[in-house]
Amino acid sequence: MKKEIDFLKNRIGSYKTSSNVLKSFKYAFSGISFVLKTSRNFRIQLIFAVTSLMIGFFLQISQSNYVILIATIMSVLILEILNTSIESIVDLVVKKEFSSLAKISKDTSAGAVLLASINSVIIAVYIFFPKIKLLFESI
Repeated sequence: MKKEIDFLKNRIGSYKTSSNVLKSFKYAFSGISFVLKTSRNFRIQLIFAVTSLMIGFFLQISQSNYVILIATIMSVLILEILNTSIESIVDLVVKKEFSSLAKISKDTSAGAVLLASINSVIIAVYIFFPKIKLLFESI
């Protein structure tokens, strides 16, 4: 019982939210910065995102297609950040021990990113293919 009370005392401040909105934004940007610095996949996805936006500009896609493109890009990046968060939590809990449940957690979160990435390719083909087809037909 005493051990449980000590555990709860140590946790009291761990789940508090910042009362300062600017500090909350600072923490959020710190998290994005961490992922940008440490996740190769996040950087690759950013390169594809910028490339897709440039292609969209070059092909003069509609505003509604730009919104769809941006929403798709954001979904992939958000899931990559969540994937990094899940992997960090799992690593914290299991330390350097193998756990089949930890593997499932990490694999399924990576799978979510993969599905979002596949979805983004499908959407890019849907948006860009007609424009690219018109471009080649006019040559």
